[in-house]
Formats: sequence, C-alpha cells, structure tokens
Amino acid sequence: MTLRIIAGALRGRRLATVPGLRTRPTADRTRESIFNILGYTARDAQVLDLFAGTGAYGIEALSRGAAAAVFVEIEPQALKVLHRNVAACRLEERSRVVPRDAGRNLSGLGAGFGPFHLVFMDPPYHAGLVAPALQQLALARCLAPNARIVVEHDDKEAVIAAAPYVLDDRRRYGKTVVSFLVARPAESS
Repeated sequence: MTLRIIAGALRGRRLATVPGLRTRPTADRTRESIFNILGYTARDAQVLDLFAGTGAYGIEALSRGAAAAVFVEIEPQALKVLHRNVAACRLEERSRVVPRDAGRNLSGLGAGFGPFHLVFMDPPYHAGLVAPALQQLALARCLAPNARIVVEHDDKEAVIAAAPYVLDDRRRYGKTVVSFLVARPAESS
C-alpha cells in the first residue's frame, strides 16, 4: 500500500509503511475525509497520535500547520518506521516519539508539548483498546478544553462517549467507522 501526505507543506510525500498485516494504515481517502471534516482544527494545534503506526495522522496534521505532535506507539517494527518517517519529513524538532502502550499508561505525555487540542486514535481492530485508551487519556489530564478526539475503529466495535467525552459526529467508510469526540472540561464545584 502506498501511503502519502495529502495536503499542506509536505503534500505528496510518501511515507514508509510497516511490513505485514499487524499495522493497518488508514487509506488516503479516509484520512482526507477526516481532515476535511476537521477543517482548520489542526492549524497551530498540539497533536497527539495514539497507536501511531506510520505516523500518517500526526504527520498530516504537521503538514497542515499543527504546532507539534507526539506519536505514541508500542510495536517495535512500527516504531522503526515511525522514526524513519519523522526524520524523512524533517519533523524532529516539532515532534516526539514515545514508545508506550496507549491502553495502559499515558501519564506525562503533555510535558513539553501539551495540552493537546487534537488527538488521533487508530488502535488495532478487534483488540478492545478504544475504551482503555480513552480512559488513560482522561486520567493523563493532558487535553485542552474542548479537544477533538478522532477515533478510527471497526464497524463492530462500539465507541461509547462517556464523561469527559461527548460524541460530536460519526462517519462510516466501508467497514471503518470514525467517531469524532469532544473532551468537555470538568465542572468545577
């Protein structure tokens, strides 16, 4: 599969992909649709790319004017490709790669780059990782008020928005569903 950056300063740049079937890159058309829905949300944003794989979401956001991005990935082969893609796009100064399990621990991610305005979450399908990652994200307290969270998931996996998240939109692309959540600030008492 050929993976490329769709728009912005890095438009047309090809990204390396992870060999095999463990990492499933998002199709260019799906990613383009997602960024069309987001509009200018990425501009000047602090971006968090969870289950980053190749880094396509975060790199696309940086290409479209995001201020900085943190990429979280645990798979060793994906980490190698991710580092290669960040270096090939010369984005080392505006990004950080964190080797971590997004479903288990996201504490300390905001240091130096947060709070995050835009989060991309594309976990392996059928692994039940969306709910634990959303919970870890809330526990990490690294989100800006009204941060947008884009969750790509299989059509059989329900994404249920619970506090502090509110479902804003949901789109279907074949067997892929993209849920758009908004992180609401906690009510002060």
